[in-house]
Amino acid sequence: MVRSNLRAGALATIAFVLSVFHSGAGLAASDDVIQKGEYLARAANCVACHSTYGGKAFAGGLLMALPFGLGEIYATNITPHPEAGIGNYTLEDFDAALRLGVAKDGHMLYPAMPYPSYAIMSEDDIAALYAYFMEAVEPVAEPTPPNEISWPLNMRWPLKVWNFFFSTTDRYTPDSTQSADWNRGAYLVQGAGHCGACHTPRGLLFQEASLDESEDAFLAGGTLDYWSAGNLRQDVNTGLGRWSQSDIVEFLKTGHNQFGSAFGTMTEVINNSTQYMTDADLNAMAVYLASLSPVLDDGPAYAYDSASEEELRAGNFERPGALVYMQKCMACHRADGQAAAPYIPPLAGNPAVMDPDPSSLINVTLNGTQRIVVGGVPDAYWMPRFRNGLSDQEVADVVTFIRRSWGNQAASVSAAQVAEIRAGTNAASDAVQILKMK
Repeated sequence: MVRSNLRAGALATIAFVLSVFHSGAGLAASDDVIQKGEYLARAANCVACHSTYGGKAFAGGLLMALPFGLGEIYATNITPHPEAGIGNYTLEDFDAALRLGVAKDGHMLYPAMPYPSYAIMSEDDIAALYAYFMEAVEPVAEPTPPNEISWPLNMRWPLKVWNFFFSTTDRYTPDSTQSADWNRGAYLVQGAGHCGACHTPRGLLFQEASLDESEDAFLAGGTLDYWSAGNLRQDVNTGLGRWSQSDIVEFLKTGHNQFGSAFGTMTEVINNSTQYMTDADLNAMAVYLASLSPVLDDGPAYAYDSASEEELRAGNFERPGALVYMQKCMACHRADGQAAAPYIPPLAGNPAVMDPDPSSLINVTLNGTQRIVVGGVPDAYWMPRFRNGLSDQEVADVVTFIRRSWGNQAASVSAAQVAEIRAGTNAASDAVQILKMK
């Protein structure tokens, strides 16, 4: 992708738009603009971070823990309430917060707000989002709780230095060598969808290693809150190398496909965001993701091996984890590890199973999964949690068994890895959260 500075014509355009919306004065936005803004808010999944379970949409208050025990911050109220929310924001203020990480009063936002991704969004899209939040969202008089970060870590000015090195002010410029679908997909994946915020590894200062496909680290997989957000590049085993474009679209639309099912925070993305996107946009995202070259040496390509299935069917439980698998897992995932895709995810050949980072597989085994809700209908099948029924060693054994059966080739898991994730997660927080925009 090419990122460029604003051209003079673009500056003139946004100056006109700002003059219309400045201080809330001017013409009311059309229904089409508001609907476009609602669609973009869905694509950006704003409701997931700026709402709490059982609370009003966009009223803020969601607690987010910072890495290494540095403190906790709360997502802000982004309803148009004049005191508690963003009701006094002009379009210029809104643009600065969303794209540049600068609040109306001038303080810097923490990059838990994915403004490095939103920075590429167009003037028209920012104006549509602003119209939606100001004219269609219910104002909520719910003040945002104060952040819990001790001095001197609570100082905001170092974020200006962080932004200089790790963010951008440049909007998206289409790549003329690529198709319209590719460019639309790149814009959505890198911008509103902010996929890189989870699926790109982080550096020492918590910056995304890359913001676009110009570097191999982009979407190569990242770890966040004891989840491994998978590799979205074309690596044949641990990425999307075996997925067709229709497989990608099906996953984003339903949370399932022949290779696996959504889990962790990706469930919220399906429930609140991507299922509401148009088929054209989902296909464009698939076109873009399918173009990303593989970056890991994860071959040879997966091939099914029946040895583990034969051992299980013969009642041979000599391998550590085999007996636990038979007792706890086999009824759903079957002796062949193929399960009943797309409703129950297969373990054989599943990229999440072969992920070099086993965090997600451990987390799912301990804490289960939330229910995917598509079209208002909850899934009939979801993963139960086993944190209360299995020891750290038993979880390590069964996860290792899964990662090394049916042709899967992935590293073993230790009891210490399980203990760390058990201590760092809270099963009670994994209740189903169905937050719908009003």
